[in-house]
Amino acid sequence: MSTYSNGILLFRFRNEKLELMLVHPGGPFWAKKDYGVWSIPKGLPERDEKPLDTAKREFKEETGFEVEGEFIDLGELTQSGKKIVHVWALEKDLDVTNVVSNTFTLEWPKNSGKVQEFPEVDRAGWFDIELARKKIRKGQIGFIDRLMNILNYFRKEEHPDREKRYRQTTLF
Repeated sequence: MSTYSNGILLFRFRNEKLELMLVHPGGPFWAKKDYGVWSIPKGLPERDEKPLDTAKREFKEETGFEVEGEFIDLGELTQSGKKIVHVWALEKDLDVTNVVSNTFTLEWPKNSGKVQEFPEVDRAGWFDIELARKKIRKGQIGFIDRLMNILNYFRKEEHPDREKRYRQTTLF
C-alpha cells in the first residue's frame, strides 16, 4: 500500500542563479549527515485534506512560515518504500535563519528509557542547483529537474548558446 505525502519547494533567483530552499531532518539519526538527506518540506495528509492544503500546512509546521502565491504543480514522484510525493513550487524568498519547526519525541539513546524531544527540521538552507542536487534525497531530484524545465532554466554548462555568449563577453 502506498503512502502519500505533499510538499512545497521554494525557489528564488540570486544574481540570476536559481536557488532552492531545502530542510535538514532533525533528531540524532541525521545530526552528522549532510549529503543526500536534505528534503523538500512535506508531510502526510490529514483526513479529507486537499493535497495542496496538506503541503501548505506541512510547510508551516516544518518551517514556521505560511506561504501563499502562484503555485507551480510539479506532479508526483514515487520514492523508495512506495511513498508517493506530490510537490508544488513557489517563488518566494524567506530568511532561513528564522525557521522554527514542530517537534517529535523519541527514546534516545535507544533502549535507555529516556524520552527526548527533537525538532522535525533542525535547519533550512538555500542552495544553487549543483549543491541542491548533492544535498537532496535521491528520490526527490526529479522535482529539481521538473522545475528547471518549467522555468526553462539551464545551468551554464547545459546550454551551449548561453555558454558561447558567456565566453564571448568575457574574452574582451
